Amino acid sequence: MDIIENIEMIREYTKGMDFPAFLADRKTRDATERCLQRISEAAKKLGDLAEAEMPDLDWRGIRDIGNVLRHAYDRLEPKAIWAIVTTLLDPLFLSTKATLARLEATEQTHPR
Repeated sequence: MDIIENIEMIREYTKGMDFPAFLADRKTRDATERCLQRISEAAKKLGDLAEAEMPDLDWRGIRDIGNVLRHAYDRLEPKAIWAIVTTLLDPLFLSTKATLARLEATEQTHPR
């Protein structure tokens, strides 16, 4: 899944970095922005898919993350990108894994 793969790439890019190092490394910042764009697109798709498959559950959180990143990634300042890297990605990683596990369990119980 794009979300998990891209979060793992960002974690690898920024491993051991502090904010000044992140600011100084334009290559890492550019790569992180590209990953955030892919995460936003995948989060929107995942929210739409999950809502279609399981309409009784609330998927706004995942879709909202996708919408926020998709509309903001191209004008994010490095400070905002760093805030997303340090505060948003771990919860997104965990919620995405849980969502995918639920979708897989639903698929196994109710194959198309």
